[in-house]
Amino acid sequence: MTSRPTLGLRARLLFAFALLSVVTAAAVAGGIYVQARNAILQATQDTAVQAMTNRLDAVFPLRSATPDPAELGEIARTVTDRNSSAVAVFGAARSPGGLDLALVPRQVRRAVADGEVAWQRVIWKNAPILIIGTPLLIVEGDRPTRLSGIEVYTARSLLDEERSVDGLAASAWLIGGAALAFAVVLALLATRGVLRPVRELGRAARLLGEGELRTRIAVTGSDELAELARTFNNTAAELERHVRQLREMEADARRFVADVSHELRTPLAALTAVADVLDEDSTRLPEPAGRAARLVSQETLALTGLVNDLIEISRFDSGVAALALNEVDVAELVHATLRARGWSDSVQTELPPEVTARLDPRRMDVILANLVGNALRHGEPPVSVRLSAGPRWIELEVRDHGPGLEEAVLPHVFDRFYKASAARARSEGSGLGLAIARENARLHRGDLTVANAPDGGARFTLRLPRVAQEPDGDSA
Repeated sequence: MTSRPTLGLRARLLFAFALLSVVTAAAVAGGIYVQARNAILQATQDTAVQAMTNRLDAVFPLRSATPDPAELGEIARTVTDRNSSAVAVFGAARSPGGLDLALVPRQVRRAVADGEVAWQRVIWKNAPILIIGTPLLIVEGDRPTRLSGIEVYTARSLLDEERSVDGLAASAWLIGGAALAFAVVLALLATRGVLRPVRELGRAARLLGEGELRTRIAVTGSDELAELARTFNNTAAELERHVRQLREMEADARRFVADVSHELRTPLAALTAVADVLDEDSTRLPEPAGRAARLVSQETLALTGLVNDLIEISRFDSGVAALALNEVDVAELVHATLRARGWSDSVQTELPPEVTARLDPRRMDVILANLVGNALRHGEPPVSVRLSAGPRWIELEVRDHGPGLEEAVLPHVFDRFYKASAARARSEGSGLGLAIARENARLHRGDLTVANAPDGGARFTLRLPRVAQEPDGDSA
């Protein structure tokens, strides 16, 4: 399952600043643009209507209440200036030339017919024009009276106003772009100030995770990031203190185990000699005494094995375990291990000949003896050992055909002093054999793993390089 790529913190902050700037600039510039556009058009409309009304006052008094096309043309010319054209209408008659009456919207004509002054912006020949219509009124006494049927329409070009509005829009976009650039600069400065301590914190956390427990962060300021840095430093200091205490306790425990094991070797050697004598004479002793002698002999041997295992573990822990490497035939090495313990007839082998590797024969014997012995004691036959080899690695697989290991047991098989009792009988050993086997495998720069075979049984896989190297102090 692949995870989606995510934007970094810098990219997200830049995007947020840019988005905020674009939205703000668009809102402000759009509002100003709309208001300025409406103001310009409204002023133009008011000026045009007022100018038309003022010019119509010059045609009074009319020479005739029923003007002919010539008189209508004179009225149209009266309300016309250099930026406009006009037409006067009386019934079916209209002024010659001027404005095409077909350009006048129906809404304007209906409003003028009702005695109102009306106007509307339209597009003609890809250019905006303002259509203004008004009924011609005369004054009788103190009240204006509509002159029957006479309507005057003018068309005024709005190209100048359109250019002004376009210039205003261009200015708004220019201001918006400048605001966006300014916001990006501010975002870069802000992210630089925010991300520097964040990156420093990430670097320190990475070093702390790698074991550099003395890592600390320089604290500057009193903001939230400074408080976070102080918290990190306090946490790192506490972690260093606890780890130091644990290491001291672990070192004391290892030293104690090593010292006790070494101190026990001498008395155990004497006890082993006495146990051998008792074991030889147990058959001639009365039954209770003979059984006690055999028990003392068995427990002495078990205690000797435990002490030897503890000494071996202490060597791994202290980093002094070393390899005595030799070029060996792996198949012959396996056969020698089985012959030495009388297991040749109990174990099936698949060992290709002439597979050589540079290994430590003694440690390989310890690994194989432990794996095969466990399979014979705790598993079910047949027990098999199979060898496979590649150009750089060899693999030895030891398996049985018993019930296998429970899933809860598998992660702990190589733990020290761990004994599984669910799928197999309780071990009589110390619980250190598999731990020592895996340490020996890792000393060769290899590994030892365990799994349940699909058709039943536990399967241990030893993977080693064909040319092992002497371990350094840290790896040991």
